[in-house]
Amino acid sequence: MNTFKSVFEQYNWDDIQSKIYATSHEKVEQALAKNKRNLDDFIALISPAAQPYLEQMAQQCHTLTKKRFGKTIQMYAPLYLSNECQNICTYCGFSLDNKIKRKTLSDTEIKQEIAVLKKAGFDHVLLVTGEANYTVNINYFLNAIEQIKRDFSIISIEVQPLSQEEYERLHEAGVHSVLVYQETYHQEVYKKYHTKGKKSNFDFRLETPDRIGKAGIHKIGLGVLLGLEDWRTDSFFNALHLDYLQKTYWQTKYSVSFPRLRPAEGIIEPNFIMDDKDLTQLICAYRLWNEELEISISTRENEKFRDHIIAIGTTSMSAGSKTNPGGYAVDPQSLEQFEISDERSAAEVAAIITQKGYEPVWKDWDRTFSQKSKVESLKDSSILH
Repeated sequence: MNTFKSVFEQYNWDDIQSKIYATSHEKVEQALAKNKRNLDDFIALISPAAQPYLEQMAQQCHTLTKKRFGKTIQMYAPLYLSNECQNICTYCGFSLDNKIKRKTLSDTEIKQEIAVLKKAGFDHVLLVTGEANYTVNINYFLNAIEQIKRDFSIISIEVQPLSQEEYERLHEAGVHSVLVYQETYHQEVYKKYHTKGKKSNFDFRLETPDRIGKAGIHKIGLGVLLGLEDWRTDSFFNALHLDYLQKTYWQTKYSVSFPRLRPAEGIIEPNFIMDDKDLTQLICAYRLWNEELEISISTRENEKFRDHIIAIGTTSMSAGSKTNPGGYAVDPQSLEQFEISDERSAAEVAAIITQKGYEPVWKDWDRTFSQKSKVESLKDSSILH
């Protein structure tokens, strides 16, 4: 059975890195002149040679995003269910070796958190946990979804990698999208950051999106942790992964996120600094390469950057986020996974989006539409046959 691993093994980190940094201005100009771009063009657009063309890239990015997604920004909120974790990861506040108070929300506590998010206007929730298979496992997830789905039209999850069968069960339970980050595609140093636990298995994590795609999940979200390794090289491999997935599971939608290392309990300092101009270049490169790709910006980023990026390429934003279990109502003082940078409320962020001439969208999809589509397809099939 082929997976992305067979594609990944055809590429070498050092070779790709050399190609990126050897890119000429001529290659960048050729990429910008195209209407349809490939991965070689993506390399040109993320290269240092593309930096003088950032304004042109941003203008093209704005035009493409508006053409495909209109002037709308989807709003969502993360709901952290647990900070229990069996992994030791050098960059995460939830790491097993951090001596912190661990907490997993009960049904009652989940309902308390939901009430706050609903009052704020959210209809899209992203469920997040640490990776603790004995406590926050498939049964816990299914139970939590049962508590939540009557209140939210869209449920996304960001949890430990699961089996295909488990993803199928989540799909049946109403999960709309699954986010899973490789963190870094630099296999030679991956173990340095993931020293203990199931997450240390590079290949199992690498093949997770294949299992999600086979399970029929509506949308898959990828990303790398910007700051661990060279962001340009890591982002190429992330784009390579997306390219493979789109060709293999072509009925699935895809999104990309841009988590930069943020302060947290016991974490390392970034090995590679990525400033706001670099991140703007990367966002533009993704959009120019793939206009169908959804682009998500979290509250890791500061107010100024988030306000600026609205009109360039963003399609979804979190707001008023808490990155600790119970952070909205139950236990505001519990340990965060990382510090947020934009601390404005959802209403304040929505107001900024509106001021910039865009529409904050709280509800963009409903499971009933999917059911109606299936029924209509069966009717059309019966008419034709």
